[in-house]
Amino acid sequence: MTVGHELPPALSVRQVLTLERVLAGEPEVVAGADRLDRPVRWVHVAEAADVGVMLSGGEMVLTTGVLLVGDEHKQAEYIRSLHRAEAAAVVLGLGRAFPAPPPAMCRTAERCGLPLVVLHRPFPFAQLTEEVQSRLVRRNFAAVSLSETVRTALTALITAGAPLQDLLDEIARHSGCPVVLTNLAHRVLATAGERPAVEDVLRDWDRIARQAGGREGDGWIRAELGGRGQRWGRIVLCGHRGDTAAGRLLADRAAEALILHRLLGGAAHPWEEQSARSLLTDLVSGAVPARRLLPRARAAGLPVGRRAYVPLVVRDVRPAVLERTLRLLGLPGLVAGLADGATAVLLSLARDQDAPALTEHFAARLRQEGHPAVVAAADARTDWDEVPAGLREARHVADAAAGSPAALDLPAVVRLKDVHLRGLVRLLRDDPQVQSFAERELAGLLGRDRQDLLPVLRTYLATGRNKSRTAQLHHVSRPALYRRLEAIQARLGVDLDDFEQAASVHIALLAHDAQHR
Repeated sequence: MTVGHELPPALSVRQVLTLERVLAGEPEVVAGADRLDRPVRWVHVAEAADVGVMLSGGEMVLTTGVLLVGDEHKQAEYIRSLHRAEAAAVVLGLGRAFPAPPPAMCRTAERCGLPLVVLHRPFPFAQLTEEVQSRLVRRNFAAVSLSETVRTALTALITAGAPLQDLLDEIARHSGCPVVLTNLAHRVLATAGERPAVEDVLRDWDRIARQAGGREGDGWIRAELGGRGQRWGRIVLCGHRGDTAAGRLLADRAAEALILHRLLGGAAHPWEEQSARSLLTDLVSGAVPARRLLPRARAAGLPVGRRAYVPLVVRDVRPAVLERTLRLLGLPGLVAGLADGATAVLLSLARDQDAPALTEHFAARLRQEGHPAVVAAADARTDWDEVPAGLREARHVADAAAGSPAALDLPAVVRLKDVHLRGLVRLLRDDPQVQSFAERELAGLLGRDRQDLLPVLRTYLATGRNKSRTAQLHHVSRPALYRRLEAIQARLGVDLDDFEQAASVHIALLAHDAQHR
């Protein structure tokens, strides 16, 4: 990752006093020495006694005090007015008006905490203003340049329809630190940055996020996300090492882009769903070791301490429906839509809970709500490292069950033992020898003008060669079915009354169906 952008260093009162031109005036801090790290936003040369009303904060005021001579009340009020205006400091040039630091001004400045600096040698204020203003102008220009660079990069991604993760990766590239997107409950929705650094941040996320929630410090910079009258999240730069102003600017540009991305994306794929999908996809793929994904799961709100994890895959039910059902049943878990209409669900249960019974209850509740879904389940895992294998098993069972004919009476919760030979054949579907076997066994029925017989063969074998049930399911008479079965046997060159030949054709048909799903 490239190092985050840097602005020219901010000028503090202390740094102004170290400038070569200022040192020529022999500066001496006579009050407020503990406040010299205040940032200087601008420099004003002002002799007016009421200059405070003309300031907006952060200014360094240069004066000779000529209008304050002989009136200690005016001197004290002058300092108090600058303090009320939140001036950064006041610099008094000693000379005819004040040959020595005036005690009234020193006392008041010390009491207010306003740095008061005197210059012992005659000093042209114009040199100081020129030096400081030029540095501030360069800094402001760099800030505008940085802002436009970041905005342009993020806008280009949004215009191109880039996913959320691409935006976060771009933000992390500019910031040079881990970036975390959360909802208002501090639940992590997405992250970006160098993996080891992100893992360090997530390892104890709940504690450190809430600890840093009300303040910014140690490089933790936040920006709120919201729109249409409500807030719904925040972006956090974690441990930003660059200039604070640059980090603040970057966080604001990031928030603008993320708000626009969410508003343009609508509610089709909420960030919470994208977060769960990313985590479960990484678990299923095995591309990242499960142990390294545990901090992400914890930060995403999944209970992970001494739990039993139940991997499920449900087909043809929207993730939002499954999430609502989990909430109604009080079951903690993550839900993520996968490909081909499948949705993964990872339940996290207490180890003394009855995982099979709760899974059955979950499936029954779906059916009660009008969603006759088949829920594919793997056995509960008490070791987090075994969760990826459990999710892959549930996905395999779901795919095998989805390929089953309607004639098969599958339970509401389908497990590996329920898919029998169909499950085994699906595992082997990509083997070239299995593919060749299926093509050879079914060659007589695979022509364009012959495939109308495949559904009849599929139902006949799935019902255990029950002719009456097959005729009923295809709405044909028994004599018509007999003619079709005779045509099938003739084209395949087999006798379906022979168990071994029928079994061979059945396996070939299962392999063919698995390959073409």
